[in-house]
Amino acid sequence: MTIPIALTIAGSDSSGGAGIQADLKSFAALGVYGASVITALTAQNTTGVTGIHQVPADFVTAQIDAVFGDLDIRAVKIGMVADLAVIDAIAAGLQKWSPEHVVLDPVMVATSGDRLLAAEAVESLRRKLIPRASLITPNLPEAAALLDEPVASSEAVIESQGRRLLALGCPVVLIKGGHGQGAESVDYLVGAGGTIALAAPRIATKNTHGTGCSLSSAIAAGLARGEEMETAVRNAKAWISAAIAAADRLAVGHGHGPIHHFHRSY
Repeated sequence: MTIPIALTIAGSDSSGGAGIQADLKSFAALGVYGASVITALTAQNTTGVTGIHQVPADFVTAQIDAVFGDLDIRAVKIGMVADLAVIDAIAAGLQKWSPEHVVLDPVMVATSGDRLLAAEAVESLRRKLIPRASLITPNLPEAAALLDEPVASSEAVIESQGRRLLALGCPVVLIKGGHGQGAESVDYLVGAGGTIALAAPRIATKNTHGTGCSLSSAIAAGLARGEEMETAVRNAKAWISAAIAAADRLAVGHGHGPIHHFHRSY
């Protein structure tokens, strides 16, 4: 059989709940073969991060060339990239290999609200990676940080921010509403044709580690399988909602545990 292949370019999570590990689990759960380019190693678990070791930019380039030089990559997911030289290496790799689909998850703001990227790195992300993306998937704080604006507190402002993010050069933006309030978690898919609101019940659980990573990689998996963008987003939203709902069936760690990537299997 010929299996669709997707690539994740992101950091490693030693506890297995987010980053590269979450991406590869998402690909596997959705019937896609996963390859990886590691941008950083982290020492972390469900209670927090205790160390980060950046991978040199030239070795990121070597990984990109090795993977694209051999595998038929149908979609790429990009996660957190904190180093300016690594952003340059990824941008150069995308230009060289021209993958059809690129899903960029601009991980810039921690749940606490603290910025994870310096201002110059955010600017590099805006100029060098967002224009090469097919879709970007910021949450509400990340969308605000990309635009240097307050976090949106209404649907009208979310739509307005989505349109301004389109002006940065990507054709479609998915603003995730997990940081919002209310009985439903509403994501907003903003494109040239308008805005689509995608709602799902808000699930009460502390086990949401890796949700953003897994959603963006699930979308990339759908694109790798040949789905249209809206279909890939809708299917990924349904899958991630079920994975969050099943998270409490797992007992992993003492902090914010992972979602259940393989809820369909066990």
